[in-house]
Amino acid sequence: MRYSYEELAGMIDHSLLHPTMTDRELEAGCELAAKYRVASVCIKPYYVRRAAQLLKGTGVKVGAVIGFPHGNSTTAAKRFETRLACEDGAVEIDMVINIGKALSGDWDYVRQDIQAVCDEAHQHSAKVKVIFENDYLANGGAGLTAEDLKRKLGQICESAGADWIKTSTGYGFVKGPDGHYNYRGATEEDLKLMRASVSDRVQVKAAGGVRDLDGLIKVRDLGATRCGATATAAMLEEYKLRTAQLAAGAQDNPGTIGTGGY
Repeated sequence: MRYSYEELAGMIDHSLLHPTMTDRELEAGCELAAKYRVASVCIKPYYVRRAAQLLKGTGVKVGAVIGFPHGNSTTAAKRFETRLACEDGAVEIDMVINIGKALSGDWDYVRQDIQAVCDEAHQHSAKVKVIFENDYLANGGAGLTAEDLKRKLGQICESAGADWIKTSTGYGFVKGPDGHYNYRGATEEDLKLMRASVSDRVQVKAAGGVRDLDGLIKVRDLGATRCGATATAAMLEEYKLRTAQLAAGAQDNPGTIGTGGY
């Protein structure tokens, strides 16, 4: 395998954000995150304090979402929500930009909104991931193409102090001509563009649509250092299975070790 278990598990922010998740399901999700030794849980704000208790000493970080999922809270509310989350034990913050303001081209507002959250989080030694929600930017806006809009957002995030830029919430559903809702989430094109839009100081997180091990490896190849996922167990169990198969094959055919796979 091209990457170690620790490298891939260390990319995963185990997502516990579905609106219907019960407290028992959130607790089970924290237990799963600890079992697989992932980077973090990304969890609802009200459960941050409990998650921090459950994950103490495991090495798994606690992240909270802010202005989620549509970014429409006031800047003051986002900042206050960030402070509460950090006081409850969050060390990572995933905030959503004000999408309507970005599409309107109100760049000062967008920058100040992001910077307020970054400033508050950094005061508590927490890091910030800024969510673009790329599915809502597919037609461009503010006189910019979709690609130029995303580039500009990357530059604004870097100047505002963001630690990561992130593709999606996983809940950015777009209504199609047939009336059905769907979303693409993290795409190869967007990850390449986002990685190129910022310096190495800013990392990139993929979220939405990464559901298997090959997808996780792909986004890492594209430069993402974190990946939001709900299929954590399936992806990492697949890693263990492939590793075992490679080891068995190497034992049967010693001369082939290192010549194939990842």
